[in-house]
This record gives sequence, C-alpha cells and structure tokens, in this order.
Amino acid sequence: MFCSKSSLAFLFMVLLQSEISLAISTDSTLDKFITCAQVHSSVTIPISKTIFNPKNSSYTSVLQNPAVNLRFIEPSVRKPEFIFTPLHDAHVQAAVICSKQLGIQIRIRSGGHDYEGVSYTSVFETRFIVVDIGNLRSIIVDIEKSSAWVQAGATNGEVYYRIAEKSKIHAYPAGACTSLGIGGHITGGGYGSLHRKYGLAADNVIDARIVDANGRILDREAMGEDLFWAIRGGGGASFGIILWWKIKLVPVPETVTVFTVTKTLEEGATKLLYRWQQVADKVDEDLLIRVLISPSNVSSTRTISTTYDGFFLGNSDRLLQVIQESFPELGVTRKDCVELDWIGSVMYLSNNPSGTSVEFLLQRKSVFRTYFKAKSDFVRDPIPEAALEGIWKLLLEEDSPVVLLSPYGGKMSKISESETPFPHRSGTIFIFEYMTVWTDGEKGTEKHKGWIRKLYGYLTPYVSKFPREAYVNYRDFDLGVNKNSNTSYIEASVWGKKYFKNNFDRLVKVKTEVDPDNFFRHEQSIPPLPVWKN
Repeated sequence: MFCSKSSLAFLFMVLLQSEISLAISTDSTLDKFITCAQVHSSVTIPISKTIFNPKNSSYTSVLQNPAVNLRFIEPSVRKPEFIFTPLHDAHVQAAVICSKQLGIQIRIRSGGHDYEGVSYTSVFETRFIVVDIGNLRSIIVDIEKSSAWVQAGATNGEVYYRIAEKSKIHAYPAGACTSLGIGGHITGGGYGSLHRKYGLAADNVIDARIVDANGRILDREAMGEDLFWAIRGGGGASFGIILWWKIKLVPVPETVTVFTVTKTLEEGATKLLYRWQQVADKVDEDLLIRVLISPSNVSSTRTISTTYDGFFLGNSDRLLQVIQESFPELGVTRKDCVELDWIGSVMYLSNNPSGTSVEFLLQRKSVFRTYFKAKSDFVRDPIPEAALEGIWKLLLEEDSPVVLLSPYGGKMSKISESETPFPHRSGTIFIFEYMTVWTDGEKGTEKHKGWIRKLYGYLTPYVSKFPREAYVNYRDFDLGVNKNSNTSYIEASVWGKKYFKNNFDRLVKVKTEVDPDNFFRHEQSIPPLPVWKN
C-alpha cells in the first residue's frame, strides 16, 4: 500500500499521541497505586522505593534476573507496567487492595521458575503488574517443635541452609533445585530426594498465611480447611498470595549415602532401565534412585547415557545390602558410595562440584538460564524395551534434550489422591519429565517445540490415560489455556483434569467461594463457576 507524505505525517502524529496517552495513563496509574498502597499499608516504609517501572534503569534487570526460561524475556513478550517488590506483608496486602481498586491484574513471583513464565508475563492481560515477593524471605526454625515458619520469597536452598544451621538431623522434603522459590513450589506439590520417605513438600505443611481476594491476611484457622487444602498442591496464584508457610521438619540420620552410576547404550542401558522400572517404586522407602537421560559423545560416537543418582537414608553398608537385595543389576560398589550429612547430599544432588561451599545454597539466582520447553507424564506400567529404543532414536534427533525419571512408591503410595489437590499417588511408578534446551534464541523456538511435541505424541501409549496426567509445577500451555478472564469450567477442565484429576472439581468449588470475581487469574488458573445474580 502506497502512503503519501501527508498521510505518513498524520499516521506519525496519531502514533505519537497514542504513546503520549499511554505514558500519561501509565504514570497516572503508578501514582495512584503508590498513593493507594501508602494509605493501605500499616508500615512506614516508602512504597515508591519498592517499585520499578520502565523508566527506571533497574527495571530490566529486576524483571529478568530471576527468570530461568529466556523465552519469556524476549522483546516480543508483553511486559508488566511496573514491578512491585514488597518489603513487608502489609505491602502485599496493599497491593491486592489497590490493584482491585485500579482495575489492574497482578502476577505473583517468588522464584521466577514457572516453566511458561506465568509469574512475570501475560498472554491475554493488556495491563498487569508483577508483585515480586523475593525480598520476603525470613526463615524462623524451631528445632524443639520440628517446624519452621518460612516466608514465601525464600528459596529451597535458603530453607535447607537455615535448617542445617540448627540441626544435622532435621530436613524438609522439597525439591533439588535450590534457587526455586518455596512459595510457588509448595503450591504445586513439590517433590525431591525425600518424597518416597515423607511425601511432598505440600504434604508437610502445618499452617500458612495468605492474602485473599479481599486483601485480608488469613491463617489456617481463618481461611478454613477447604482453602488450606486448595493451596497445598492446587497450583500457584489462583486463590491468593501466599505470605508464609509453616512447615514440618522431618528426621534424617546423621549419615546419608549418595552414589552415581552411568550406563550407555553400549553398556546395556536399555535392559537396565527396563529393570529399574520394575523395582524403582518398590525398593526400601529409605532409598531413591532417579535417572537422568541425555545424549552424549563416547569415542566420537553419539549415544545415550543413563545416569542413576542414588540417595539413601543411612550408611553405605546398609545401602549396599538394600541394593543387593532389590536391584543388584545396577552394580553399585563401595567405591561408588559417598557418605555425607543431609545438607551435603543437597549439594551433591543439585549437581554442585565437589568442594563447593554450602553457602552456595544462599545464592538466589539460578545457574540454569536458557531457552527451553518442558513436558511431564506419569508412568504406571513399565515402558517396554522396544519402546525405549524408540525414545533413544528421538532423543538423538534433538540437539540438547534432557529426561529425568523420578520414582514414586513408599510414602507417596500411602497418601490418598484426595488428601491434597496433588493426585498422582498410588499406582504411579515414576514421573517422567522431559525438556529440550536450545541456544539459538527465539528463532529456534518453533523447531524445538515441534520436537518435544513429537516425543509427547510418541509416548502416548506408554503413560497414564483418562486423563493423561501432568504435573502442574511443570506448567505446559500445550495442554490448554484460559483465553481470557471469563474462561468457562469446560475450557479449563481440559488442562485442569490432567493436573488435578477429580480434585479439579473441588478446586473450582473453593475458587468460587473465595474469589468469585476471579481477581487472581492467569492462563492456567482455577476458574470460578458463574455466580448468577437476581
């Protein structure tokens, strides 16, 4: 289409006026938010010093530094109008009240590890802000009562470190990723090296404090058992903003044992993995053996490596006895075993080099920052050897795929599917997480997404069915998304049943009761049922 000079000039003026209007609107909204938040905050800390907008030189770094998936910091991705970094619980309370008054949607970030960037981006919201609670990370450990109050902005690593400061024989069963924000981690369930012995992070929560849709701060008694049930596994940011978790500490021996054994295809990896599937969920609950699978180069030949990481609550003598009785095919020897205390095992299983100081756990920024797409499945019957061969073929087609198999059984099989919203319990052999990582930026996105969708399709006959289950903490928009703030139950149930199975209906009921106007929402949040008004 041809444009004359006069029409181009007119178009330029329209665009310029639009930008000026947007800037004025944004500035006006920001000023109103600051004024409102100051009024509704019971502390004297100036709100203005906790806010970053695009005019601040620090805005970009504050937005991007916690992000682990570089897909969501590309220029094409919608950014928040501003970022609010509260320094007090009352600031969070004020953020909810004022966002509702001003008609601004909020996204809540504790660690920034959301696989689809839900905590700091938005697909359908044109106006939103990020409430980043990373400054709220106090941890109060009470060894005598075997509990701790933990602010939601703390990371797993910080929690582990503070527990270990007080005791060598207490632990908390959460994830291996130490830079993960504890606030969001628990809302989806949270599994790690101790889940076969003690269950999930969400299974070991005693109390909580949450800011609800009306701006009230509620503890367990005040929120009621239905809401307390929903926030322990029902996914983050659907019901309110978690401020604190009260967690139950669990006993661990002074000595635990870890080991690593790697087998390639040429060393019988396929038969060994098939055998692992038959025993992984049935071995002594003090033992967890996870498997990391990825392509590797051996003698200039690209092959598949399967790495078995073991964690055992006890010394190496007893571990070797257990292994010999249940999984001798793995060939673990005494020289493979490393005896540590529990905090040492945390360092080991988070893949830190030998000799790394335990202070590493206080490092909040993830060392894993790249472009990636991930999916999850739950396996209830061993995948046949012939099907495993097909998986190897697909993995060898991709540049940098990673597969992690984490076994269930033990305590996980003893907890009812309805005890918390996390339903993937009895009958599950292992959770199957697979990921593709790339370095060619946004231009490589569709290619690599296409590959992982191909693998997802291939796995269909070998994973859970009716529904095909998925883990909400490995959020996956391919399963379906809420298209807008008025998403129907039918639309949301497409992905909701995969994450929560029959618990999805109860989550919808709780949502309808506590947030009928759907203030807390995102692309995969729990929807309320319509409220009919006379």
